Amino acid sequence: MSLRKSDPIGQELSDRECQVLEAVVRTYVDSAEPAGSQTLARRFELGVSPATVRNTMSDLETKGYLFHRHASAGRIPTDHAYRFYVNQIMRPLPLTETEQKRLIREIEIDRSLVVDRLVRRAIRALSLLSQELGVAIAPGLDKAILERLELIQVSTDKILMVMTIRSGFVRTVYVDLPGEVWADVLTSVTQVLNERLGGLTLREIRDTLPDRLRDAALADGHQTHELLNIFMQSSSELFDWSSLKAREVQLGQTSVLAAQPEFNSGEQLKGLIELTEQRDLLARVLGNREHTGGLQITIGNENAAEALSDFTLVTAEYRVGQLKGVIGVIGPTRMPYEKVIAIVDYTSTLVNNVLGL
Repeated sequence: MSLRKSDPIGQELSDRECQVLEAVVRTYVDSAEPAGSQTLARRFELGVSPATVRNTMSDLETKGYLFHRHASAGRIPTDHAYRFYVNQIMRPLPLTETEQKRLIREIEIDRSLVVDRLVRRAIRALSLLSQELGVAIAPGLDKAILERLELIQVSTDKILMVMTIRSGFVRTVYVDLPGEVWADVLTSVTQVLNERLGGLTLREIRDTLPDRLRDAALADGHQTHELLNIFMQSSSELFDWSSLKAREVQLGQTSVLAAQPEFNSGEQLKGLIELTEQRDLLARVLGNREHTGGLQITIGNENAAEALSDFTLVTAEYRVGQLKGVIGVIGPTRMPYEKVIAIVDYTSTLVNNVLGL
């Protein structure tokens, strides 16, 4: 089968250019060292002399696929090279039976886990198996359905509202009171809230809560009236998941990534640490990713955020009922794509299988 492919920047590569490009990518991914023509000719049995390989590498550099740091050094793939490799050349490597069992053991060990804990286990397994940084973001909860609500008095002027979402999430928020509220009033208001709001999405609650509670607030005693009025007046705040940081980013073990050659200098390691501290940035990036039935892979400068310009993101979608979250890995662009893509895909399938039960 011919390897000639149309590339992502509008040029065409010959069979030989595709073969040499694949050899450079695989060599650099394996060794983190620039690839030289003699090494490529010997290792990959390309059927041509080192001089021919060197000329082909020069052509690929002119086309924007390779670069070199020093005049006598070998070549290093560019972001375009990795993109071409992933789209046109790469042959995915299936997980071994041992790798599959390890992921199953980590993720399916306890199907009673709440979503947050299950996803934390999954990204830990992703980090260890892929040797990249596991990452996940919880689903956006605007369409989440309220299952039940509890009110717990924690002081004379404060109650804790505990909201359980049908898809397995639990969120809490404090509600300030003008004064002490009797226990029977809390019980009555809790009952009213569950009757009127249970089964609605959070967006529906925010938009319609005053109308749903107005007649109940007028029908009961003074304290009940006051407490229900607090909910009516504060609905946009109490039921706004964005203000509750519902889309928090979860990260795996940074140490597995820090051990890679890209981060062997103090400055590079500092940049990695700073990236992991930018949780809001990562939340925006992951929250805006679109997955149309498969994985999404963004390489280097394809990432919208400059802080991710030296990284590749490989992510998949997981579902909790109608809600959608994102799970995957972040790593340097020098990544064993065949293996990492298979690991992320298999992990997301396991998570979806568990959450679908």
